Amino acid sequence: MGLSGISIWQLLIVLAIVVMLFGTKRLRTLGSDLGSMIKGFKSSMSSEEAAKAAEEEQKNLEQQQKAAAAQTTAEKVDQNNTKV
Repeated sequence: MGLSGISIWQLLIVLAIVVMLFGTKRLRTLGSDLGSMIKGFKSSMSSEEAAKAAEEEQKNLEQQQKAAAAQTTAEKVDQNNTKV
């Protein structure tokens, strides 16, 4: 018993029919095209993730700068209030 009730002999017969229909050259090029497509997909996904991470890091940096500026302004107001 193979995969979900399909025996190894049935798989070999299907493989032989596919090879006879398409030929080994066409199957080889199909496999290499499929492999290059998967590589392209993975590289585009990783570049998207890197871009999102950089954008998120930039937002965090801007928020930290705004918070520091607000804190500095509040400290200056407090100093001016204590002088009066």
